[in-house]
Amino acid sequence: MSESRGPTGPDEEHVRPSGVDDTTVEALGALAEALEGVERARGQLYGFHQLTGGADLTLDRAVELLRMGGHADLADLVEREILGRNVIPGCWTFQIVEAYDDTYYRPFVAVEERVRRELVGGRRHLYEAEMKEARRMHGHPQHTARP
Repeated sequence: MSESRGPTGPDEEHVRPSGVDDTTVEALGALAEALEGVERARGQLYGFHQLTGGADLTLDRAVELLRMGGHADLADLVEREILGRNVIPGCWTFQIVEAYDDTYYRPFVAVEERVRRELVGGRRHLYEAEMKEARRMHGHPQHTARP
């Protein structure tokens, strides 16, 4: 759809409510950026969980091959000391992921949502939406305000 025939600006969900100042929009942008960092960290934590779990499962094959190769004592060592071992005292990786989610991630998401709700009616990405509006070339088919 050509911009000349359709909407010329951002949709209502990406327009700053009246009375909201620049500092507030910038603060919300910084809060969202911090949450994005937490989302990335959480993804890394899930990667750690999956890689560690995969390595532990691969140990089954290593133990089997050590036994087949006549190294039962070393197979026993790997099985006893490493296979199924806690990665930190008392915890497997799934427990670390759950603790992170419960202790940090979910409270962070809830606070970020509350701040947005109280300050701008829950609107998301206002900082970015205003940046897009300022940087796009009006009238250009690849710089439309909306999808």
